[in-house]
Amino acid sequence: MPSFDIVSQVNSMEIENAVNQAKKELATRFDFKGSNAEIVLEKNEIKLSAEDQFKLKALVEIVMGKLAKRQISLKNVERGEPDVSPLGHARQVIKINQGIEQTVAKQVTSFIRENKVKVTTQIQGEEIRVSGKSRDALQAVLAAVRAREFPVALQFQNLRD
Repeated sequence: MPSFDIVSQVNSMEIENAVNQAKKELATRFDFKGSNAEIVLEKNEIKLSAEDQFKLKALVEIVMGKLAKRQISLKNVERGEPDVSPLGHARQVIKINQGIEQTVAKQVTSFIRENKVKVTTQIQGEEIRVSGKSRDALQAVLAAVRAREFPVALQFQNLRD
């Protein structure tokens, strides 16, 4: 029975490359000379810290620009609230979301059911398995899901006959 998986994943190497490029730009920018601003990558979080809120905002712009240049969908990027200490030091966490949350998975499966294509959908943890009797039905579902906007970036894997 033909099937494929709908997933939402971000390539961790691309995230690492984007953070390294942002660190290089931080080292060469004139407005950050002598400041203790830093960018730290920890698994699926990018932690930013700067001397004040203005520099933190510039850091966020640098990182978001580098992520966008590396073809990382900004739908999977979640910016936390900036945390400013009484002394003026500012921190912020940018989370990279991996996988499809249950609410979004339910939206996708209900959208597929609304199209009335003869396929079955299963939510399997953080991915959705779509299976049907014909490959044409699967391709119709693929085209419909690509055409619709969802709150996360979706990729399609494991197309099997």
